[in-house]
Amino acid sequence: MLPNDPAGAIRAASEAAAPRLVALRRDIHRVPELAFQETRTAGIVAAELARLGIPHRTGIGRTGVLGEIKGGRPGPTLAIRADMDALPIHEETGIDFASSVDGQMHACGHDIHTATLLGVAEVLLKMAPQMAGTVRLVFQPAEEVLEGAAAMIADGAADGVDMALGFHNHPDMPVGSFGYVRGACLAASDRFDLVVQGKSGHAAHPYAAVDPIVAAAHFIAQAQTVVSREIRPLHPAVVTVGMVQGGTTYNIIPERVQLKGTVRTLHADARDTAEAALKRLADGLQTTMRVRCEMTYVRKVPPLVNDDRVLDPAIAAVAAQLGVTPEAGEPSMGAEDFSEFAARAPAFQLRIGSGAPGRDDRLHNAFYQPDERCIELGVQALSRAALELLR
Repeated sequence: MLPNDPAGAIRAASEAAAPRLVALRRDIHRVPELAFQETRTAGIVAAELARLGIPHRTGIGRTGVLGEIKGGRPGPTLAIRADMDALPIHEETGIDFASSVDGQMHACGHDIHTATLLGVAEVLLKMAPQMAGTVRLVFQPAEEVLEGAAAMIADGAADGVDMALGFHNHPDMPVGSFGYVRGACLAASDRFDLVVQGKSGHAAHPYAAVDPIVAAAHFIAQAQTVVSREIRPLHPAVVTVGMVQGGTTYNIIPERVQLKGTVRTLHADARDTAEAALKRLADGLQTTMRVRCEMTYVRKVPPLVNDDRVLDPAIAAVAAQLGVTPEAGEPSMGAEDFSEFAARAPAFQLRIGSGAPGRDDRLHNAFYQPDERCIELGVQALSRAALELLR
C-alpha cells in the first residue's frame, strides 16, 4: 500500500538528495570513461550503494553493477537501468567541472543517468516497505558500443526480471518535460563491412586493371535503392555508408576499397530485407564489375519496443507525481541496447527533458550542457513509476 501522500514523500526525499546527486554527477563528468573501462565510475556507484546499505554486486558484464531493493511484500521484479560510459569526444564546454581526460567526454548524459538512478535507489530504499516486489538497479557499461546490455545479461542481469524501466535525457526537450513513444521507439542497429577487391594498375590504362573504386561507387549508389525500392514505405529504414577507404594517389588504381556502413530499421521484415538486399548487391558486383567482394554483416541490437503494460502506468505515475503530462513523440532511428532488456521482458524507456533555457544542445556534441535539474525531476518520475508498477 502506498503512503497517503506518495508525491510529497517522493518529492521531499528527491529534493533532499539533489545536492549530493549533482556533486556525484560532476565528479563522474570530470573523469569520463569509455566502454568497458568504467572502473572508477562503477566504484563510485558501488560506494554509494554501500553507503545506503543496498546489497550489490560488481563486475557484472565486466564493469557493470547490480543492486537490489526488496519490497515489504512479495511481487514481481522491476529492473531500472542507467548507462555509465562516455564518448571519444574532446569537451569544449569550458565549464569548471569539464572533462579532465583529453578526447573523452560525457556528451550523451550517462553521468546524468548514473546520478539519477543513484537518487532513485535512495528514494525507493526509504519507501521499500510500501513496495510489492523487488527493484533491480542496473548500472550498465558500454551502451555507446551497443555491447554492455548483452554482457550484463550474459552474467544474469535479466534473470527473473518481470518488467524493465529505462530512461534517457533529451536536450531537445525543455527541462521539466517528459515524453514517450508507443511501440517501436528506437531502431535496430546493424552494421556491415565490405571489402571490394580489384586489380591495381596505372590510372592511364584502366583496361589492364580491375577498378574497385568504380565498383564501390556502384554499390554505394545501389545501396540507396534498398530503402526506396525494397522496403515498405511505411516501415522506416536507413542505410548509410559511413566510411570509404581506398587508394593512395591520383594516378594509381588501387587493389582494394573498404566500406563501413550502418542499417537502422524499426520492423523485423525491413531488417531482414535490408540485410538480404545488401548482400545480394555485393554479390552482383562480382559478376558485373569483375571484382571480388567480402561482406561481413553483423546484427547488433534489436529495435527498442515499448510495452503498453509498463508504459501506461509509468506515464500516469509521472503525471501524478509532477503534474506534467508526458507528451507522445516520434520514434528515432538511433539505437539503444536497453532493447536487449526489452526483448526479454515488458519494458518502457522514458524521455526526460534536459534542455537548459536559452540553449540548443544536442547529444554527442562537444558543447553539450544538460540542465542538471533533470536529475532530481528524473528521480521523482522514476521513483513514482516504480512504486506504481510494484504497488
